[in-house]
Amino acid sequence: MIKKILIMSILFFSLSFSKKITIKMATLAPEGTPWHTLLAEMGQRWESETNGDVRLRIYPGGVVGDERDMIRKMRIGQIHGAAISAEGLTEINPQYSYSFLPLFFQNFDDIDFVRAEINDDLLSGSMEGGFKVLAMVDIGWVYWFTKNKISTPTDLKQQKIWTWAGDYKTAKMYSDLGFNAIPISVPDVHASLQTGLINAYPFPPIFVLANQYFAFSEYMLDMKWGILTAAIVLDMKTWNRLSEEYQNIIISISNDISSEYQNTHRKDETSAINAMKKYGLKVNALKLEDRAEWEMLVESIYPTLRGTLIDKGIFDKVIKLKKELPSNKTNNQ
Repeated sequence: MIKKILIMSILFFSLSFSKKITIKMATLAPEGTPWHTLLAEMGQRWESETNGDVRLRIYPGGVVGDERDMIRKMRIGQIHGAAISAEGLTEINPQYSYSFLPLFFQNFDDIDFVRAEINDDLLSGSMEGGFKVLAMVDIGWVYWFTKNKISTPTDLKQQKIWTWAGDYKTAKMYSDLGFNAIPISVPDVHASLQTGLINAYPFPPIFVLANQYFAFSEYMLDMKWGILTAAIVLDMKTWNRLSEEYQNIIISISNDISSEYQNTHRKDETSAINAMKKYGLKVNALKLEDRAEWEMLVESIYPTLRGTLIDKGIFDKVIKLKKELPSNKTNNQ
């Protein structure tokens, strides 16, 4: 009888313990940034609403490595999740490369429209790749920041351009077009700017401000080169360890917080730019003839982008949606 009670007690405590899980999540976002704050708030709510059974441990500022490193470490179980940009997301689902189309998106209505149209592709493709997408948000518009003033593609060809380490296709495309591309991991960007290894890079102002890159980049070209999309993902092994009840709680919390983030921080760009202006940043206005030159360049590389940098299927879908963009409908009225 005593033996049976002991066995039952051990089983009870084993089952209770097995319910608890600590999810290790990495991100490039430094502590104190809105993106990191979102994760911290999400983790607090996960723990609170699962009675402490699900906890989140965040590894910020690229301490785990670049986004490709994060994906690799999730696959082997060293970490369980990541808050990553489209660059990392393409490692689990190539369809996220839709956001790499330069100059295509110029307002958030268009982004929301396209994302709604392809959302099922993005989510299902990620699950097939072994990952659960909890939430998608926009980090911000991407602009060119440079040490030397630029206005045209020819000006940019004189600079030393940062590209993602490991993204050899982008580096090759830039090189083939006559640009000087230098692949570097994001955690090494600050040091590379400081030493002059690179002097030009495309990032959202809020990210530039948070990492203090602007100390080595005097100019920003006032042209929305692209949008930096990001998502919070878990590997499916970790996701499947959670009960259905906890899965529903986590999805609900993630959706709430991501919606709040979108509504609040899509407006942060102006304040970030103004803050950097106080430290000497100069915003270079774009002339119509210069923009036309950039647009000609981008359209000329569509055949290269399709199937090389951007998944063929998603490229065709997004281009087909161009006529239906809210901005085009407004302009045609």
